[in-house]
Amino acid sequence: MLVNLGLAVFSLFASANSAGLPHHALEKHQTAPSTFTNPVVYSDFADNDISRGPDGKFYFSASNMHFSPGAPILRSSDLVNWEPIGHSVPTLAFGAAYDMTDGIAYRRGTWASTMRYRASNGLWYWIGCVDFWVTYIYTASDVAGPWSQRSALYGNCYYDCGLLIDDDDTMYVVHDNTNVKMSQLSADGFSEVKVQDIFGTPEGYSGLEGNRLYKRNGTYYILDDAPSDGATFIWKSSNVWGPWTSKLLIEKVKAPVGGGGDPDQGSLVETANGDWYFMSFTWAYPAGRMPILAPLTWGSDGFPVLTTVNGEWGASYPMPLPAVKTPSWTGTDTFPGTSLTVQWEWNHNPDATKFSVNNGLTLSTATVTTDLYHARNTLTHRLYGPQPVGTVIIDFTNIADGDRTGLSAFRDQASYIGVHRSGSKYSINFVDGLLQNKTDWSTISNGTIVDTVDISSSRKVWLRTNIDARADGTRLATYEYSLNGTAWVKMKGSAALSTGWEIFMGYRFGIFNFATAALGGSVKVVSFTNA
Repeated sequence: MLVNLGLAVFSLFASANSAGLPHHALEKHQTAPSTFTNPVVYSDFADNDISRGPDGKFYFSASNMHFSPGAPILRSSDLVNWEPIGHSVPTLAFGAAYDMTDGIAYRRGTWASTMRYRASNGLWYWIGCVDFWVTYIYTASDVAGPWSQRSALYGNCYYDCGLLIDDDDTMYVVHDNTNVKMSQLSADGFSEVKVQDIFGTPEGYSGLEGNRLYKRNGTYYILDDAPSDGATFIWKSSNVWGPWTSKLLIEKVKAPVGGGGDPDQGSLVETANGDWYFMSFTWAYPAGRMPILAPLTWGSDGFPVLTTVNGEWGASYPMPLPAVKTPSWTGTDTFPGTSLTVQWEWNHNPDATKFSVNNGLTLSTATVTTDLYHARNTLTHRLYGPQPVGTVIIDFTNIADGDRTGLSAFRDQASYIGVHRSGSKYSINFVDGLLQNKTDWSTISNGTIVDTVDISSSRKVWLRTNIDARADGTRLATYEYSLNGTAWVKMKGSAALSTGWEIFMGYRFGIFNFATAALGGSVKVVSFTNA
C-alpha cells in the first residue's frame, strides 16, 4: 500500500534538482540540510539486510557473489551516509572452484544472506546459503571482524533468508522461495531444531523470495517479494509459525533512478525514534543494483504503508535522522601499510603468495592463461557515481615476456586497457569484446585488440577508464593512457557495457596481471584513483 506526499511537500527539492548536480555530488547530501537524494549509495550493494547494532548505528549486509572476501558490511548513523567497514566471510572457503584451481565460481558465493546482533552472548551472526546446498553460519564479537565460520548445515539451503532474534532470545530464520519456510535454531544458533512450511506464493504471482523477518508490538512480520512481478509483500501473524495474512506493500512503483527497474526486496528498519523505513534497491545496470530509501507509516490494519511522491518512489525525502558524514566513496589509494582496505575485493579467492602490500601493491603473475576470466588475483573495486573514472599507475619494470597487466571495466562482457610484453616490445592495447556464456560462465571470447601503441622505451604508465554507468546513459567505456601523468592520449573507439542481469553484479574496475607464457613476472601498482 502507498501513501502520496504530493508535489507541495516536496517543492523545496525542485531547486536542488534543477541545479543539475550529478549523483556523486549529491552523495554529500548538499540538496538541503534536511533532505537526502536516492540512491543513497550510487553503487552496487544489493540484497540488503539492515538492522540497528548495540551502538545504535545501522549495519547493512550485502551480496557480492564470487568476489572475495564475501558479504560486505556497511555502517551508517543516519541511514543515508554509509561507509564500508568489513566483510562477514573472510574467504570463500567453499571449494576449489572459488580458488580457480578446479573450475570457476561466477555467480555463486554469497547472496541474499542475513546478519544480526545477539545481545545475550555479544555475537554478530551471519547466515547464508552457498551453492543452493549448504547454509553457513559465521560469527564475530566485533561487526568489523574478525569473523569465523561456526557451522555448516549441509543439504539445507536457507535460500534468501532473514534472521530474527526474538524477545526470549530464540533465533528464527525465514527462508526459501515460492513456498516459504520458518526454521528455529538451536540455543547456540548453530543448528536447526525445527522447520515448517508457513505459506506459498499468492495467486497470480510468479514466486516469492527475498525473505526478512521482524517483530513489532508483539506481531511478527515477513517482508518478501515477487521480483518478476515488481511486487513486494508484507505478511503478519501473532505467531511465528502462522497463520499468516498478506498485503501488497508496492507493485510496479517507478524507481527514482533514470532507467532503473522496479524496486523490490530489501529491509524494513526502525530508528531509535520509532520511525520506520524501507531500504530496497533498483536494478540499474551497468552500475548494478543500488540501494534506495523511503519512509513508511503504519495503517490502522497493522500493515506498513510506503510513502511515495506522486505515486512514485521519491527522488528525495526528509532525512531520517540528523546527517552524520562518512568518508568519501571516491579518492586515491596508494596502498599504505601492509594490507588492503575494505573497499577492495578479489575476483574469486586470491593466491596469497602472489601479491603483497607494502606502500604499494605488488602483483606477481599467478596464472598462465590468455583468458582474463580465468586469471587469478584480479583485484576489483566498485564503481561509484553515474560516470565514474578509474585511474591506475603501474610500474611494469619487472613484467615478464608474455605478461599482460592493466585496468578493466570488468563484468561478463568486459574490456580493458593494458600493457602487453612480447619479447623486447612493450605496447599499450585497448582490448574489447571479452565475453562469458550466461549459462555456465565459460569464456566465449578473450576479446580483440581495437587500438595499440608502442611504448617500448617506458616502464611506468598511467591507465584510465571513463565509464558511463547510467542505465539511461550511453553505457560506454572509453580508455586513455599517459606516460607522465600529465599528457593523456585517448585510445580509439569505445566499449559497450552490458545491461543484462544474469551475473547479478554490476561493473567494477579490475586491476590485473597475468602470464601467457610462464610465471615469474610482477608489477607494482603505485596507486588507484576512483573519481
